[in-house]
Amino acid sequence: MISSPLILHFPSSVQMTDDQFFDFCQENRDLRIERNRFGDISIMSPAGSETGNREGRIIQQLMNWTDEDGTGIAFSSSTGFTLSTGAERSPDAAWIKLARWNQLTPAQQKNFAPICPDFVIELRSASDNLQPLKDKMQEYMQETGIQLGLLIDRKNRRVYIYRPGQIEEYL
Repeated sequence: MISSPLILHFPSSVQMTDDQFFDFCQENRDLRIERNRFGDISIMSPAGSETGNREGRIIQQLMNWTDEDGTGIAFSSSTGFTLSTGAERSPDAAWIKLARWNQLTPAQQKNFAPICPDFVIELRSASDNLQPLKDKMQEYMQETGIQLGLLIDRKNRRVYIYRPGQIEEYL
């Protein structure tokens, strides 16, 4: 099992299209794969049992709230989103307003939707380095549509709160 992400760097002459990257991810479903805005690919092993359970509980709560609220759609960590920078990211949990989601075509909704969620949650596992997760949260905050991000750091017992145009807070 990979304890920290394996980063693959490619020369500019060897870049995958969005469709090729989607197919690559489908062929490697047992891995969590993301791509940054430079085309570098980050490969992570599946979450451990404890982290997977906690992530599942977070998703369960988000899905329950989504069903009750009815104004948006929630996604699990197996969902990828293409950001405006070209990065493909998979937050541990995400939520998008229905009005924004419905502006996408069915084809766009099918693969890695070209949209940044309104709300994202990242859960730090025991083996995750904190700074790359903070960098990822800052990347989301630069996107159109994002309203709120939470980085749950169980290791240090903190929750980092991110809002566009504001300084990171923590509890």
